[in-house]
Amino acid sequence: MKLIHKAILINEGRSFTGSVLVEGDRISKVFENEVPEIILQQCGEIIDARGLYLIPGVLDDQVHFRDPGLTHKGDIYSESRAAVAGGVTSFMEMPNTNPQTVTIDALHEKFDLAAQKSIANYSFYLGATNDNIKELKKVDKKNVCGVKVFMGASTGNMLVDNAKTLQRIFAEVDSLIATHCENEEIIRDNVDAYRKRFGEDIPVLYHPLIRSEEACFRSSAQAAELADKYGSRLHVLHLSTAREMSLFSKSSVKDKKITAEVCVHHLWFTDEDYARLGTRIKWNPAIKTRADRDALRSALISGKLDIVATDHAPHLLSEKEGGCLKASSGGPLVQHSLQAMLELSLQGLWSKEFVVEKMCHAPAELFQVRGRGYIREGYFADLVLVNPDKLYTVGKNNILYKCGWSPFEGETFRHSIEKTFVNGNLVFDNGNVVESASGEALTFDR
Repeated sequence: MKLIHKAILINEGRSFTGSVLVEGDRISKVFENEVPEIILQQCGEIIDARGLYLIPGVLDDQVHFRDPGLTHKGDIYSESRAAVAGGVTSFMEMPNTNPQTVTIDALHEKFDLAAQKSIANYSFYLGATNDNIKELKKVDKKNVCGVKVFMGASTGNMLVDNAKTLQRIFAEVDSLIATHCENEEIIRDNVDAYRKRFGEDIPVLYHPLIRSEEACFRSSAQAAELADKYGSRLHVLHLSTAREMSLFSKSSVKDKKITAEVCVHHLWFTDEDYARLGTRIKWNPAIKTRADRDALRSALISGKLDIVATDHAPHLLSEKEGGCLKASSGGPLVQHSLQAMLELSLQGLWSKEFVVEKMCHAPAELFQVRGRGYIREGYFADLVLVNPDKLYTVGKNNILYKCGWSPFEGETFRHSIEKTFVNGNLVFDNGNVVESASGEALTFDR
């Protein structure tokens, strides 16, 4: 038994001094205030957590860990190391790897790979194409987080642009459908217009105008309309515009069939940052205006946006060179997402309890993850100790991504991750990852 002793627990809307007893991979007891002397005597390990926050492990529902086939950028081992260093204890990974995860066999191979390599808990999406509806219908929704539909530009044949196929997916697939929503026709027209002006070297500051508000709204509206028509369970990923907020309701995540995610980079950066950071903040969908960012923050607070994730998508810096048409879209975020959200809490945008709600509790509820996302007796001991009084500056010396860089380089956060536990195992301790494949496959109560 180990006891995490006299921490400030942040859980289910409350902050209080307490202790958590861990036996094996589970939380066996939560104590508020004093711990009985008999428990203290029986514990094999007592971790003095005075002055530290203790929160449930973060669940990130959208990452690209590049494994298999793109492992020069990152892999399940390297990126799960970075995840636990940032307090992320569970992730759900996307299908645009090589080979693409578009068959049940490929999905099983990815689960087998993670069982050997992942330090964090894991699940994987099965990717939709224009011709794999039979595979999508085989998904075991108790063991697979969902089906991913790219309704915007993607790699290979994963752009689902056939109207009849989209209708069939929404009508026939009995799984959570997670969508990337950008209208490809609008994007192509915008690219053509800017090519006439700049040729092939379109500056990155035009990226949010090419992948425009209209492109995002048109596609998100189409997804919501299809979900309404067929009663589908829809989850719209990485919302980026104020206009799209009109598509979502403020009701509890438990009561919705259409839910929405916002990513850290869309809450932090604006198009004003392209001048400073260039293609390091080139994502799809694009980071847009300050007004869009502020609307996303307000929608998160109001409950229109349900969870916060990263869309962690590492590339080598050499792959980020060039303008709108050449530089790869995406960047690494999973190691610093919790710190960024806590930093925004210190700026007065929301409370630390709200951060835990949107990064831990709500993802667990939205995906119906079994036994995770809360500090509760009987739940898995996925736990994070955060030091609220220790400065942390992001730099080359502490970045764990295989790609070796971060859009937050040089940023000083006022919280540090002290320790991370996955299934009761200490996997990160004061700057050091404990090398063990402690992660387990997530299961879902559906």
